[in-house]
Amino acid sequence: MNSKKVVVTRAAHQAAELEAMLEKRGAVPVLYPCIEIEHAGDSPEFDAGIVKASDGAFDWVVLTSANAVLAVTRRLDLLGVDYPSFGRARIAAIGPGTADAVRSMLGLDVELLPAEYEAEHLAEALSPAAGSRIFLPQADIARPILREMLRDAGADVLAVSAYKTVLGRGGADVPGLIADGKIDAVTFTSSSTVDNFARRLENEGSGLDSVDAVCIACL
Repeated sequence: MNSKKVVVTRAAHQAAELEAMLEKRGAVPVLYPCIEIEHAGDSPEFDAGIVKASDGAFDWVVLTSANAVLAVTRRLDLLGVDYPSFGRARIAAIGPGTADAVRSMLGLDVELLPAEYEAEHLAEALSPAAGSRIFLPQADIARPILREMLRDAGADVLAVSAYKTVLGRGGADVPGLIADGKIDAVTFTSSSTVDNFARRLENEGSGLDSVDAVCIACL
């Protein structure tokens, strides 16, 4: 029996977990990074938020992805701020993957994890009191809904761009494999992987029509 070939579109540094799960189930992962993460360079607003959080200026730090956790960790290291100081604020996270990243990278506890892993559900679960101070480091392309819902509830929110999501590169010749009928499924773990998959196909001489007969699996 031929093993199914499944495209993994996650960033290269995040593909290993899904790759291993696919292999465990007898599939052949085909790596095709559609996003890359660029961390903030000179970012006074991000730095100011990190320092304020470490000085106890926020009631909550809200982290919406493992990439946000990694960006915070790198910034803490760059600024020479110790992790326990950053943990003076209570931490809320979206999804168990983000919570695991908080524990493994920062060694801190997550106090709020919504039952459903979406920004709207996190805002509802947080239900901040008027005047609550919240630090929200996130992607440059993050949806504004979380920030807006928290502010509408009366919170004072400092939302900063902690990292950029850019077009990925490298990996297998997926357009060629699709054209030859050698791809069984394509996996997407975020809207940015979908958008950039389409961009990569177009840039590499293919198009979305080529995946009409391919199974699409989304998180």
